Amino acid sequence: MNKDRDLPAPAVTPVRVALATCRAVPTLTEGDQRTLKALLAAGLDARVEVWDASSAHWNSYALVVVRSCWDYHRRPEEFRNWIRALEAAAVDVRNPPAVILWNLHKSYLLDLERAGVEVVPTELVPRGGRRRLVEILRRRRWTQAVFKPAVSASAHGTQRTRLADADQLQAAFLSLLEKDDVLVQPFLPELTRGELSLLFLGGRYSHAVLKRAAPGEFRVQAEFGGSTEPATPSPAVCAAAQQALAAAQSFVPDVARCLYARVDGTVRSGRFVVTELELIEPHLFLEQAPGAPERFAAAIVAAVDRS
Repeated sequence: MNKDRDLPAPAVTPVRVALATCRAVPTLTEGDQRTLKALLAAGLDARVEVWDASSAHWNSYALVVVRSCWDYHRRPEEFRNWIRALEAAAVDVRNPPAVILWNLHKSYLLDLERAGVEVVPTELVPRGGRRRLVEILRRRRWTQAVFKPAVSASAHGTQRTRLADADQLQAAFLSLLEKDDVLVQPFLPELTRGELSLLFLGGRYSHAVLKRAAPGEFRVQAEFGGSTEPATPSPAVCAAAQQALAAAQSFVPDVARCLYARVDGTVRSGRFVVTELELIEPHLFLEQAPGAPERFAAAIVAAVDRS
């Protein structure tokens, strides 16, 4: 008798992976729930953790995937400190900490513009400034514009104005400047037809959606009644989105290690104009694209295998 054959096989401990969310979305979005199931089916010990919960033991995980941390913009310093603490503890975080910290402040749009990416024109007004909103619009020759905090998500604090009534919103503009840097951008009429979101998973193009605002609204987010539908962008639009991601790598090389990326924009005069580059915690619309949750799960599994 071969005694070795009678010995039980050693137990294999599943690799632990955390999907980080916020208290308002404790069970993840529908698409991320499907990804979680795919990770479990692949043999990973995948769990959901609230990013600011004291009960989370982050260095017990082989990988922490930042997902629906949708309250980060309300406590940006606390969120930054959490990301830095994970990095200092040598926890593998995706998207990588350097990418998240760069993408947190929307001045990254100015970086992309300097790199040759066609982005929505953006004026950055430093915190504490006392500039008049109407003067910015006049100098820029913008008849319509939006202004928003430089650290923001889900259109939080975003307001639309016209040159004719900009003075009436001066108090609201200064109120934002008391708390944060503020971006002023022209309102692009093309956005009334919708905003494209192109999704990349594991560095590869996966799918796209068109986000539309509700009647009488300019914000496309679901919180304001917006809707989404699957979209098929042209090869030129896909190439422009890929160019934006490639340009981001010149500022943060770790963009190449991102598990997910979302490039938002609209087609203007035949060219794709980037309005946002979402690399922190974007909604990935996985539930709207067959196979997308499984593709995302495969990218996570590949990242664990390489670590």
